[in-house]
Amino acid sequence: MRAFKATFTKKSGELRTITFAKVEDLPKGYLPESKGGKINLVEGMELVWDLENKGYRVFNNKTIIGKIEEFETQI
Repeated sequence: MRAFKATFTKKSGELRTITFAKVEDLPKGYLPESKGGKINLVEGMELVWDLENKGYRVFNNKTIIGKIEEFETQI
């Protein structure tokens, strides 16, 4: 499965490094059941699955520091 590691600046100004998978890349049945509803994010923000903390996170594509590292992983 494709995974990514990137550092970005949070709203608070703090830097955050995250290892994540894009939700559409995860195997079917991997994510917890959705409670319904649609999340509306502003441009540049993306809903991802944090592979280390096993939870949804919002990744800010507009404040990336350096490059996004892409790699293959097993979950």
